[in-house]
Amino acid sequence: MYQYEAVAKVMEDNGGYATLKHLYEHAPHVEGSEWGTKTPNASIRRIVQRRDEFFKLKPGLWALEAHREDLPDHLTTEDVDDDQQAEYNHSYFQGLLAEVGNMRVADTWIPAQDKNQKFLDRTLGDVRTFDEIPEFSYERMVRRARTVDVVWFNDRQMPHSLLEVEFSTDFQNSLHKFLDLQDYYANFVIVADETRKDQFEKRLDQTGFAPIRDRVDFLNFEEVSTLHSATNDANPVVQRIT
Repeated sequence: MYQYEAVAKVMEDNGGYATLKHLYEHAPHVEGSEWGTKTPNASIRRIVQRRDEFFKLKPGLWALEAHREDLPDHLTTEDVDDDQQAEYNHSYFQGLLAEVGNMRVADTWIPAQDKNQKFLDRTLGDVRTFDEIPEFSYERMVRRARTVDVVWFNDRQMPHSLLEVEFSTDFQNSLHKFLDLQDYYANFVIVADETRKDQFEKRLDQTGFAPIRDRVDFLNFEEVSTLHSATNDANPVVQRIT
């Protein structure tokens, strides 16, 4: 079996699509496939990027061309309006970030109003590990943290990282959440398209955000994909926030 056939089989078995992480974990172990390389992940990336059998759905998510017409709407976003597409994409990145937190930190929270949003073949409620946010502080602080898109908690149930996914708003609300929670020893992360980084930096440079200016990191969507699919802690994106 050729390598590209192994990649296709993993996608076929997964409903016609797969994240890079899923491909990295399963394609090299497909029975009958031969890899003969110390860098199978790089080979998998080349295969999905260069062969016509595959196409990119979102950063870190690839599909079989043969399944293009029968993929779930929340994955393709081709036949929905801009607002619905932004909602689907927002949920996708929330899910990726929650899975990273589950793997690399300890536990995760996603707001209750988002728990029924679809993420791959599940809902966000299936991905988060906490059904109720830990009572880690004063009620007003917990109430504020409850609204953050994704919160990673350490094994002492204290906030490790607070992550906000931004598609169209001007970062103001997200930064105010971080400002309100600045007294906690936690990472603050904005996730947005790379084209919006200048806008983010201008907003963060406003006088009112001076107390958190050096604490807020920016991750673009491709970096989130890299973070999700990374298999070792040597990856520089992983080192930035985990």
